[in-house]
Amino acid sequence: MLGPVILAASHSDRMRRLISAAPVTRQVVDRFIPGETVDDVVPIVEDLTGRGLELTMDVVGEDITTPAQATAARDAYLRLVERLGPLELGTRAEMSVKLSMFGQALEGGHELALANVRPVVEAAAAIGTTVTLDAEDHTTLDSMFAIHEELRRDFPQTGCVIQAYLFRTEADARRLAAAGSRVRLVKGAYKEPAEVAHQQKHEIDKAYVRVLRTLMEGEGYPMVGSHDPRLISIAQELARQAGRKPDEYEFQMLYGIRSDEHLRLAAEGHRMRVYTAYGTDWYGYFMRRLAEKPANLLFFARSVITRG
Repeated sequence: MLGPVILAASHSDRMRRLISAAPVTRQVVDRFIPGETVDDVVPIVEDLTGRGLELTMDVVGEDITTPAQATAARDAYLRLVERLGPLELGTRAEMSVKLSMFGQALEGGHELALANVRPVVEAAAAIGTTVTLDAEDHTTLDSMFAIHEELRRDFPQTGCVIQAYLFRTEADARRLAAAGSRVRLVKGAYKEPAEVAHQQKHEIDKAYVRVLRTLMEGEGYPMVGSHDPRLISIAQELARQAGRKPDEYEFQMLYGIRSDEHLRLAAEGHRMRVYTAYGTDWYGYFMRRLAEKPANLLFFARSVITRG
C-alpha cells in the first residue's frame, strides 16, 4: 500500500525540497540516474553497449509549464542525438520521450507536443535509430496514441508504451500488434483510479500476461518491460509458443535494477535494453521507481540509515 503514498509524494513540492536537500539522496539517486548531462552518460552508453546490452535514453523532466521549457526539452534530446551519432550504434541506443516534456499539458498541447517531438524523431532516424513514446497517466493516452499514429506515417519504427494495469490496454494491444509496430509493455507506475485501472498486484500480473500474449501472437515487435523473474520466464515461453526467434522481441529493464540479470539475458542471446535516464529534474522519475517496487524503497531507507 506504500506505492500510492509515494506517488502522491512525487507531486508534493514540500517533499521534493526535503528529499532533494537530504545529503544521502544524491548517492541513492545515482543508482537509478547515472548523470545529469549528456557528457555524463556517453561513457555509460559506451560501457553498456560494449558489454552486449542496448539502451533507451530518457532525459528526465516532466513539470513543463511554459512553451519555452518544452522547446528546451526538445533541444536537450537533439543534443543527445548529436552525441549518439558519431558512436554509430544505430538502434542499439534509441530514445524514450514523455510528451508532457514537449508541452502536451499546455494550452494547445497536443499540437505543441507533436511539433516538438517530430524534429527529435527525424534526427533519430537520420542516425539510424528511433524513438519510443512513453505512456503517462490515462488522461494523456488518447493524445499520445494519436501522435504515435501521426509519426508512424513518416517514421514507422516509432514505438509506444502500453500499461497492463489499465482496463483499456487489452484493446489497445490488439490494435497495436500489427506488422511493423514496436510496443513496450509495462505494468504501470502512475496512481490511477479504480474506475480505469486494476488496483491489486495479482490482477495487474494477470492482465500483463494476457496483453503480452496478444503482442507475442501479433505481427509487431514486443518489448517486455519487467524485472519480475516470473514474467520474464512467461515471456520466454510465450515467445517460444508464438515461434519467435530471440531477435524478434526484447527485454527492457531500468538502469540500476537487476544489472546481473541484464547481462545474463544478453549472454543467452536475448536482446536486452537498459532504460537509462539522466538529467537534473530527476525527482518525479526517482519517486516512481520507489513506488514501483518495495525493494527500491527499502534500498533507499537502508541508505538513509547507513549514511545518515
